[in-house]
Amino acid sequence: MPEPPGLAARQPGAVRSALAVLEAVAHLGAGVSAQRISTELGLPRATTYRLLNLLVEDEFLVRTPDLSGFALGARVAQLAGVTAPPARLPAAARALLADARRAVRGGVHVVLFVDGRVVVLDADPDFPLSDADRLVREPARYALGRMLLVAEGRVPDGAIAADVRRFGVTRQCGEILPTTGCLALPLRDDRGVTVGAVGFSGARHRVDDPSEVIGALEPAVRALAPLVV
Repeated sequence: MPEPPGLAARQPGAVRSALAVLEAVAHLGAGVSAQRISTELGLPRATTYRLLNLLVEDEFLVRTPDLSGFALGARVAQLAGVTAPPARLPAAARALLADARRAVRGGVHVVLFVDGRVVVLDADPDFPLSDADRLVREPARYALGRMLLVAEGRVPDGAIAADVRRFGVTRQCGEILPTTGCLALPLRDDRGVTVGAVGFSGARHRVDDPSEVIGALEPAVRALAPLVV
């Protein structure tokens, strides 16, 4: 089959390298550094940086909130279908989420708990979930998944129960990446049953001391609940 017009001899190799970078980020996890990707793939550092910048520009990758690494971007999630919501959020809910995301300056995600699983209803397009599939498979590794376990009475350890007692949230502080963390607030139906959660992901110090993030998100969570559950 003839090559498309203008496709130079070296371009197929560049495409393969770009795909390899995407696979490396997916395999190594959100927050992986450019140097780690370069070492893992055996690519020159300059080539790695050039590919990363192009993939960020085209939204296949995003920089992590602390700018130290990279994560899969919204366009990868769209291709994989991992963040497609089961239904479109009503306009009022989308407006609330947009305001909440501006207020907290970090990733804000909405999930529902369906048949013992975490179902992503709306993932932040600017700070995508690091691994939506793994969230479903290994919920105890993530604040959103831990809230599901709390709702089902399956709290895996005392630290999680202590977070719920003290802050009313579940947290994950630096366990996946040392500089980042996440927390989750419960979404409750009109009977007070936890049927989902709103999560925040960002710099670890904001999760270690969660009062500012919780204060910013709590009003949005209360207003959002009747719109989505």
